[in-house]
Amino acid sequence: MINKDEIDKAIGAHGMWKSRLKQTIETGKSDTSVDTIRQDTQCNFGKWLNGGSLSAADKSSASYRTVRDLHAEFHKSAAHVAELAITGHKEEASKLLAFGGEFASVSSRLTSAMMDWKKV
Repeated sequence: MINKDEIDKAIGAHGMWKSRLKQTIETGKSDTSVDTIRQDTQCNFGKWLNGGSLSAADKSSASYRTVRDLHAEFHKSAAHVAELAITGHKEEASKLLAFGGEFASVSSRLTSAMMDWKKV
């Protein structure tokens, strides 16, 4: 059975990434490596999502698969933004973070999918 508290915490934690990435763009530095950001199993939600807490039935649901895939996409996009920022491509990184950008889009879709999963 899904844990709605885990999903709520994940929505908040992943929402904070926008602030962290803005800071990375401003400073050109990140306290987390790009490789770690890219891995969707390093955050608490990823550990829960891929761990043993969810039943086989939970993991076979369309909601789970959608959230899992979007979560992986979110981490790849966040890593892309961080990598651009660290390598001095601040304008390009900012575009990905802005409304309509890749990161903003996947972040919004992930949040919506998590909210929908809670309703199931």
